[in-house]
Amino acid sequence: MIKPQHVTVKDGDVLVMVGTMKGAFLLRSNATRSKWDVGGPYFQGQSVYALAYDSRAGRRRLLAGPGSMHFGAVLSTSDDFGRTWTNPEQANVKFPEDAGLSLKNIWQIMPAASGDPDTLYCGVEPASLFVSHDAGSSWELVRGLHHHPHRTKWQPGGGGLCLHTIVTDPHDPERLMIAISTGGVYGTEDGGRTWRPRNHGVRADFLPEKNPEFGQCVHKIVAHPSNPRRLFLQNHWGLYRSENGGESWQDIANGVPSDFGFAMTMHPHDPDCVYIAPLDSDMFRVMPEGRLRIYRTRDGGDSWEALTKGLPQKGAYETVVRDAMDADDLNPAGIYFGTRRGEVWGSRDGGSSWSTVISGLPPVVCVRTAVIGEPRRPSKPRVKARAKATARKAAPRKPGAKKKSVRKAAKKTASRGRR
Repeated sequence: MIKPQHVTVKDGDVLVMVGTMKGAFLLRSNATRSKWDVGGPYFQGQSVYALAYDSRAGRRRLLAGPGSMHFGAVLSTSDDFGRTWTNPEQANVKFPEDAGLSLKNIWQIMPAASGDPDTLYCGVEPASLFVSHDAGSSWELVRGLHHHPHRTKWQPGGGGLCLHTIVTDPHDPERLMIAISTGGVYGTEDGGRTWRPRNHGVRADFLPEKNPEFGQCVHKIVAHPSNPRRLFLQNHWGLYRSENGGESWQDIANGVPSDFGFAMTMHPHDPDCVYIAPLDSDMFRVMPEGRLRIYRTRDGGDSWEALTKGLPQKGAYETVVRDAMDADDLNPAGIYFGTRRGEVWGSRDGGSSWSTVISGLPPVVCVRTAVIGEPRRPSKPRVKARAKATARKAAPRKPGAKKKSVRKAAKKTASRGRR
């Protein structure tokens, strides 16, 4: 086994957590995001589809869902940025005996809003939702969803029957949205006691009924915390927006090379700005035309632009999967994505230009970001020097200074005249 390396993290640093098919890695940089330190590999030989960072209630906790083909999946945490991890001997996220199910994989870990600092959600395979009200010490099955009459009719997608997406509402802790492949979008307004499908307008091209009540293969949904009832959705085929909390969906696949894809993330400060990574098709899940392009909308999906600066535009048959894209909270925002080839790309300017953060990793399946503590701005000595020079020019002259300089000039002129 390889001895893991560790990163030293300070307030204001950016942390990019990377889950792969063979372990997890931590990438650390300061606010410039120009040089990255690498920690890991952690959970060597295990797939890590889910990672999260919990900063609520003074915590600095990493959460991971490593899965072993021999021993199953567990939820592991670290309070020292990866130097030590909890190692449960038994699964801490597990189905009760009366459920008749066993855990296959952890797909999503989602802290609730800051106003509910001890609540965590966990989405798993087979498609189910778990909740913890003690910061992850214990977990319970959300039975309102488990007993939903649609559950027995959900079918596995290509990655299994998984609950892979959880969207919380920072203004209403009782409201929650989830996405299931293949089950579709479901929402609750009462903290999980009851659930309704929210798929009106989302098509299911692979079913005889193209617009069913449920059964869609939704790949990802996102919302901006400032407007949580406005949702964006990447479907198995289709790109959508909802303005009413998922009650209905509008097609927004305008100007994209394909409306098939997985990854989707919001800009942290702009509720109209969304990023996606379109793929060619469900039969050929690579970048269209072999060009590595991220697409961005800045008008809520009315139009999309290709972001290519710094990305390979020839022979780049890359794949970006469901949770392999995220954004940090700095301004300008950092955008990051990972590929099945084991590369992580980053942008320090909201996606306008890109560079490689790291390469040579196992296939990347999860990318999550965090800004630790209070962001610190990097110093800019040259700007300060210019500012001082400008201040000196703008400073008021001392009384008599102008007259004195005029007198000196007059004396010099007179002296030259006498010569």
